[in-house]
Amino acid sequence: MASRTQIVCLHEGQRGRSIDPIFINRLLKSLGPRWLKPWKGNNVIRPVDCGGRVSLIKAMPAQLNVCLEYGSDTTLMVWADLDDDMADGNQLKDEFWKEAQAAGITADQFDQVVFAFAKDRLENWIEFLRNGATDESQEGPRVTHSSEAANAARVLAERCQRQTKAPPLPPSLAWSCENWNKLVKRMQH
Repeated sequence: MASRTQIVCLHEGQRGRSIDPIFINRLLKSLGPRWLKPWKGNNVIRPVDCGGRVSLIKAMPAQLNVCLEYGSDTTLMVWADLDDDMADGNQLKDEFWKEAQAAGITADQFDQVVFAFAKDRLENWIEFLRNGATDESQEGPRVTHSSEAANAARVLAERCQRQTKAPPLPPSLAWSCENWNKLVKRMQH
């Protein structure tokens, strides 16, 4: 099994004003991937605030290059919202690929990035995890308490670990989980 010691998570939002880093941190810690080998003082999951989606897309190639310099020690995850201008995760991923190509990133390097894209925003996933349903064509209700985000992340991690199929995941969450599962399979070889 390959060994990585850190997951760098680029995300939209600003520190202290976004629930994204709370959700991301709790989800990854609850999943507890076996390949992460923390040592004392190691920041295993490092969220990086990137502001809006345009800034996030522009920041990704440089962050990927930093992760690649660390070799097998670091995985890059990119968390973003699929707003009305994006039909699905693949369309937004294509925008990241265009920016990556312009920065000299190869297809093999780009394929190492794990993408998680919520439609219309992360609150829709939290609504689903809380209620068992969400309408991704509408913005989910704002989550203002970090405990709500952390609890939803724990529910998602438990669902992943048990491989629960019902109720079916919203399309953007299913797409994002597929990307995570590809990383898990890659790390097992």
